[in-house]
Amino acid sequence: MPPLYSIGKVTVAPALMLGWRPKVEGLENVPSTGGVILAANHLSVADEYFLGAVLPRHVAFWAKAEYFTGTGVRGFLTRSLVTGLGAIRVERGGGRAALSAFDGAIPLLRAGRQVAVFPEGTRSPDGRLYRGRTGAARLALAAGVPIVPVGFLGTDEIQPIGALWPKFKRGTVVVRFGKPLDFTGRADDHTELRKMTDEMMSEIQRLTGQEYVGRYAPPRTGAGRAVNGSTGDAPPPAGPAGDDPVTPG
Repeated sequence: MPPLYSIGKVTVAPALMLGWRPKVEGLENVPSTGGVILAANHLSVADEYFLGAVLPRHVAFWAKAEYFTGTGVRGFLTRSLVTGLGAIRVERGGGRAALSAFDGAIPLLRAGRQVAVFPEGTRSPDGRLYRGRTGAARLALAAGVPIVPVGFLGTDEIQPIGALWPKFKRGTVVVRFGKPLDFTGRADDHTELRKMTDEMMSEIQRLTGQEYVGRYAPPRTGAGRAVNGSTGDAPPPAGPAGDDPVTPG
């Protein structure tokens, strides 16, 4: 487990569990060993905090490449943070650059680690569950690991989009883990990837009870507002410091 993450497990994690008292269901569905992809709905930045807090093993999140290359004092602190947390570096742009996310995640998964993916690609602007992107299914096939669906409830109430700090509301957050989905042997083509992704999103919806929207969630402006026109399977990269984690293609 990365050093800074280890420190957080004995400091931040207990504070979250004691202060907010999240309800955790289905934790037995998460394998105690071996590589696994944790595919969750995305309501709030707080999703990341609680996912890391309730799971005993390290969870690797995505972080845009700029967090690893910043200069000055702020750049040093950000670089130290993402490195110390064991984040996966993601390059901006399409093509070979976009595939860097997979290059970083596959070795971790094959080494028996956990990687978190938010298939919607961005936080839900209205609490509904949006169409999933196919990156999680593609990653599962490439690494040969199962996907555990994860459902969050209430995180948007304690830290809605645009809020810098979470509100103190005990008993609001629920984290549910579904049974692992094993896609071993499925074809790695667009049709099958779409089917696998829809199956995964159906399981997430079952855990959360959210209304499902059959289109991709609209991306947001820098101010955090949703805008229309989201297409394709590759949202822009982002990271752990208040931005959305990446869900590659």
